[in-house]
This record gives sequence, structure tokens and C-alpha cells, in this order.
Amino acid sequence: MTFFRCAYTILSSMPARQALYFILGIFRVAIFSAAMFSASTMIENCMLPRLFTLALLACASSASSAAAGWSEPAAGLPPAVADLLRASNIPQQALGAIVLRGDSTLLSHGAATSMQPASTMKLLTSMVALEQFGPAFRARTELRSSAEQVDGVLTGDLILRGGADPDFDADALKRMLQGLRNQGISQIRGDLILDRGLFQPARPDLGLAPFDESPELRYNVIPDALLLNTNLVQIDVRSTIGKIHLNLMPQLDNVTLVSDLTLQSGNCARLADGWNMPDTLRGDDGRIRIVLRGSFPHNCIKSASLNLLDRNDYADRLFRANWRSLGGSIKGTVREASQLAGAQPATRLLAEHVSRALPEVLRDINKSSDNTLARLLYLSLGSLNTDAVLGSRPLSLAGPENTAQRADLAVRRWLQRHAIDAAGLVLENGSGLSRLERISPAQMAAVLQAASASPWAPEFLSSLPIVALDGTMRNRLGASAAAYRARIKTGTLKNVTAIAGYVQDAQGRQCVVVAMINHDLASQRGNGRAALDALIDWVASSNL
Repeated sequence: MTFFRCAYTILSSMPARQALYFILGIFRVAIFSAAMFSASTMIENCMLPRLFTLALLACASSASSAAAGWSEPAAGLPPAVADLLRASNIPQQALGAIVLRGDSTLLSHGAATSMQPASTMKLLTSMVALEQFGPAFRARTELRSSAEQVDGVLTGDLILRGGADPDFDADALKRMLQGLRNQGISQIRGDLILDRGLFQPARPDLGLAPFDESPELRYNVIPDALLLNTNLVQIDVRSTIGKIHLNLMPQLDNVTLVSDLTLQSGNCARLADGWNMPDTLRGDDGRIRIVLRGSFPHNCIKSASLNLLDRNDYADRLFRANWRSLGGSIKGTVREASQLAGAQPATRLLAEHVSRALPEVLRDINKSSDNTLARLLYLSLGSLNTDAVLGSRPLSLAGPENTAQRADLAVRRWLQRHAIDAAGLVLENGSGLSRLERISPAQMAAVLQAASASPWAPEFLSSLPIVALDGTMRNRLGASAAAYRARIKTGTLKNVTAIAGYVQDAQGRQCVVVAMINHDLASQRGNGRAALDALIDWVASSNL
């Protein structure tokens, strides 16, 4: 009777919800006991009083923990996640995480904290673009002129107008120039005008400090509206015992690749130990030499795509090399289009290039985590409209406006339409390659919920890496229940590791999973990544 009086005392002092946890706990202990011992054994050994006492203590503790918010699924971290954080010396406060299934919150840990998302920010840019533009959206690049064509001669300037085209590479330019030749044009008497005016400022890259110590690498290329071949040159180096062979792609007018490399014995896999960044030298005659310096192993092959040349130089020299290869000539120079306000002379379209449809571009952005394409799309939000015939057209603006600010406004309006609180959100370029951008895990989860309810949900979902199969998740969680059953966007900076996407639980129900770690140890030795993988595995294995 002492047990029941004690139980009654505890129950009568509890709120109804806490009392429910208490009673459920008693049943758990009773079921466990029945599974372990027969009724006669418990009676013969006087175990019932002791078991009831244990039940009372356990359930009082359980009910107390429930009142504090720790026994519900939304409260504590899964043990595997907590253990991995502890083993990596990453405090739990550095993690923000949330798991949703429908309207139910299965886990919430620091989810309202505004955090650096790294490349998971691309999901917000992608979803806003899909709903603002639609899946038929295509960007454009145009060759235009106001000059007359007389006997194969274009008597004035040729304008190369950028339209934020993510696919405008060297081959696309050559096809456009072939279109000019097909119209009978073989000579251009004017200048080549580079029109980057869709974005304001027209050169977002100018004046910006390098993000890190590798500004020449592709992931650091800052796009403008006329991003030609991502401004990259591919350098191929192949060595034998006594000779070095060089190749530069694409071919550029009056640009040569020169070796000042020293051949030596060494491990080709450790090439970076002796490899120096190339020097770019301009001669008095205007010729450019790209000089390779340092040491290079025998019998080794190295390829690198690098951003080394001024953008006007690059466009001019790529244009001239391709135009000359097609039998054309140009008398003028290359220059930027005037950005002065006022009426511009009417021009006619001579040739065009149209990009792939938006969903195809999103697969490159999210599966490969392409920063440059994400930034280009973000700026498109503040500068373009969809056009059913052309694919896209510039927004009609009364005058020049800062494109990044307009893109920021477009994102916030989308969030407002979906009733997502934007408090604490900080946008810079929409790619996550930023030390300024912030979003909370709860906000990102709300974006993913809105995406799953969108008419364009299939297009969005197909852009995300499939766990253990492709993209940045290709080599992760291969032995997990999440393999092939989760689509996760990843994000990594020196002090950030993050994941965001969709995971099917053990019963095949879709869950939204977002987690971000902001800490100096987050990306060292894969520590933070292991904890986030454990969270994904926990969701995929759970029956919550």
C-alpha cells in the first residue's frame, strides 16, 4: 500500500501531461518485467514490491524529464550524434538541427539560431528561382548591331550582350560566330562591344577582396551578366623523363603557355608540394604569356582550370581566335558598353545562344554545389523575367538599380508569400560562399516544406544529391539505411558543415532534415560531417 500512496501523492502533484508520462512509464517497466520473469518467479522471490518501487522511481524521473522537455523526440540529440560531437570537441551549442515530418517536430535543437549555412543556402536561391521564373526559364546571350551589312562587311560595331547565361562557353560563342558567317558577314569594321549592363554594377567582381587564398580557382569566380566560359583557361601539363608537354584550352589570340618548370623525381600524387601558381605577363606588344614555375615530377600529368586573365582580355582574345578560325576579320578593338542612362540606338539580333532550362541548371548548382552558377542565378532574380518565346527578358526598370539588392528583395517577398519569418536572415550572394550569410535551421526547414508543396517540387527534388549515389553525397552513408533513400544538399566552409534535404524514415515517410555546425573544428578531419551523417542515419532508421 505504501507504493500506491506514494504513487497517488506524485500523480496528484503533477500536471495532466506529466502524469500521463508517469503512468506510461509504469507500463513500460511492467512489460519489461513480464518479458524477463514469470509471474510465479516474481511472487516467490518477493520481487513485486521492489519492481514497483523501481517503476515508481523510474517513472517519477521520466515524468520530471518530460516536464523539462527532454523525453520527447523534439528535445535531445540522438546519442550517436551527441557522442560524435563530444569526441570531436565540438560543443552541442555549435549545432543547430531540426527534423520535421509533416506538421510534427521530431527533433529541434537550437533550430531558431541564425547560422552560417554554407552551400545549403543554394536551396533557398533555387526554390525562389523556380517559383519566380518557372521551369521553362532559359537565359540568353545575343550578338546585335545597329550597323548595316554591305557586301559581307558589318560597317559598324558588334555588340555581345550578356543575359546571365550559365551555359555561355567557348563552343557557344563559336556557334554564334558561325551564325554570322552563315549570313555572309566576313568583316567587322567597328569594335566588339561587351554589354554587361544587365547587372548593376556591371562588374560585381571589381573591388572585392578575395574570399580566400585561392581566387584563381573556379569556385571563387564572381559572375557578371556576360560570363564567357567562366573566364577559365585549362592548363594541361604532361611530362616524360626529360621533357614537358604543354597545352592551353581554349585557344586565345596572342596568349601562350610557357614552362619554367624544373623536372625532378617525385610523387605525382603530391604534385602540389612543388607546384606554384602561374604568372601572367603582358608584353609591350600586347602578347600575354602564362608562365608555369616550380618543380614537376617525371612521368606525371596535371590539369587545372584557372581564372588568370582580365575579363575584357579574355573575351577579346577568345573572340578573335574563333572569328579568325572561321575566316573572319575585325578592324576595331574591344570595349565595354556605355552604362550612361538615356535612349540607346536600336539594334537588330544577328545571333543568339539560349541556355538549358532552369531545372537542368539547378542540377549543376545543387548536385555539384556550383558557387558561380548559384551567384549568377541569384542576381538573375533581380534582373530578369521569364518570356514564353525568348526564354527570358530583362526587367523593365526606370533606371539603374543595385541588382543584388533587388535579388534580396525578391527572396524576402517569396518568404513572405509562404509565411516564413525572415528575422535574422542575411543574404549576400545566394550561394553560401560567404562569411556574412545567415539563416536558421528552422527557416531552412520551412523553405524545404514549401518546396515539397510547390507545383515544381519534382524539379526541385531532382536537383538534390542522392545519398550514396551522386553529387556531393556520392561517397557518404553507403552502408546506411539512408542510402539511395535521401536527397541532401551539403555545405562546407572552414568553420561550417551543414546538410539540408529530405530523408525517408524506416516506414518510408518523408522527413525534412536540416543541421548546421558553426565551429572552428566543424570541417576538420570530417568531424562535423560524421555527426551530421549520424543524424541522417538516425532519421532513416527511426520509427518515430
